[in-house]
Amino acid sequence: MLLCLCLQACTTLPPSDGKAQTHHLPPAKDTPAAQYAHAEVAKHEGQSGFRLLTLSANALLSRVVLADHAKHSIDLQYYIFANDMTGHLLMQHLLAAADRGVRVRMLIDDNNFDDKDHLFEALNAHPNIDIRLFNPLQTRNPSALSRAAQFMVEWRRLNRRMHNKSFIVDNTVAIMGGRNIGDPYFDAGSDTHFRDLDVVAIGPVVPQASEAFDAYWNCDAAYPLNQLAKDKASGQRLEAARQLLQHDVRKFAQSDYAQTALDQLPDGPTADRQGAWFWGDAELVADQPEKIQADGDVPALRIGPRLKAMLDGAQHSVIATTPYFIPGEEGTKHLVERAQRGISLQILTNSLASTDEPAAHAGYVHYRKALVEGGVQLYELKPSSGQDQPSTALGKSSGISLHAKTIVVDDRQVFIGSLNMDQRSKLLNTEMGVIVNSPGLAKAITDFFHTATLPSNAYQVALDPVSHQMVWHADDKNGPVTYQSEPEATIKRRTEVTFLRLLPIDSLL
Repeated sequence: MLLCLCLQACTTLPPSDGKAQTHHLPPAKDTPAAQYAHAEVAKHEGQSGFRLLTLSANALLSRVVLADHAKHSIDLQYYIFANDMTGHLLMQHLLAAADRGVRVRMLIDDNNFDDKDHLFEALNAHPNIDIRLFNPLQTRNPSALSRAAQFMVEWRRLNRRMHNKSFIVDNTVAIMGGRNIGDPYFDAGSDTHFRDLDVVAIGPVVPQASEAFDAYWNCDAAYPLNQLAKDKASGQRLEAARQLLQHDVRKFAQSDYAQTALDQLPDGPTADRQGAWFWGDAELVADQPEKIQADGDVPALRIGPRLKAMLDGAQHSVIATTPYFIPGEEGTKHLVERAQRGISLQILTNSLASTDEPAAHAGYVHYRKALVEGGVQLYELKPSSGQDQPSTALGKSSGISLHAKTIVVDDRQVFIGSLNMDQRSKLLNTEMGVIVNSPGLAKAITDFFHTATLPSNAYQVALDPVSHQMVWHADDKNGPVTYQSEPEATIKRRTEVTFLRLLPIDSLL
């Protein structure tokens, strides 16, 4: 059986160069949303406008509303588009848009792609929906054993993933940031709930996002789903999928989640009810899709040098949020040098108890003490929300985990996107985001950071003045408390990380 699996994994993935090349449509001008966006942009001399999405339910409903108002095109690109409740909700609204004549292009990374019920294949049968998978495996819906065999044989290729996230409607408005599509990203599941950030964007940055989408959509690593599927989906299967999605959406509408969302947002999704846009000069930054084929580090293909220049330009402060923080020896040295020159460096990441990736934490702990000794202020998110947590879980949860990826420099310059501060984002995965010069947006993200790092919500990592060992300061229900070891982490989690620390895997994290 193992031999058969290996022979199957050794088959060559067919080239994708025969697929149709399609491109984004011109920015819409004939819809109410487009007319509003163009009028607002005209008041700000070509700057782009942004609204911050911190509330999880609002982030979901904003995508739904944008899909419902689309008239010409929807382009979406995600590392994960889950086949779950919120995934089905969005699928149903995308299908409704396609029924109205909207062209829908969906580009999804294949690493977490789940289509065991052939729902995506059915949607792909719609004449106005086109789905492509990025860097796919050889087989559809492989078993765990088959997946492992394929990764063993094609490790170099399959270890590189598309981590980008964008949702672009009529080439006029876009949502970009850290969220994937799935229950954990919208507080809708029963497992870990991710604390995350997105922005709704209008203005010149949106066509830039469309250009980046096209580069991935037409690249060699993007495969049409119907080229990979053995059986071609029929109209009958599409109709069955339509009925299933309608049933699931009716069920969703009756759920406690939907009712809580309506209670939170009685007037609909309005970007956390902030009436004003944050305006500023903005630049869409995205790795080139060819990054996954590069031998070694090719800086011209990635956004890292642009972000490093942004950090190096800091005059007094850097505030960063990253769920996975593995700076490496070179990065640690660079951050410490900046801190010792008087730059205030504050970084929020996951604690061992809150992380969803223990391997990433194992990489992080190699550099944690040196960072704190060098003057970098480190905060680690608690696994359960305090009273002042910036967003509210809408179901029974086993805990929360940080997933936002932001940088604020000198209270003015902002990065928000998909890139983590780790070696995988730097060298292996493709990433994207926006860099904005906007004091208003910088303040909104800084406020999110300061709320998340309150002692009720996060631990501050410090050094004990006597023992010079690391300690964790926080508040619990009885007041201030200091922990001598990784707080609230289970023995199983501690043991797992202790073992992972022994492995030479930093370059994979």
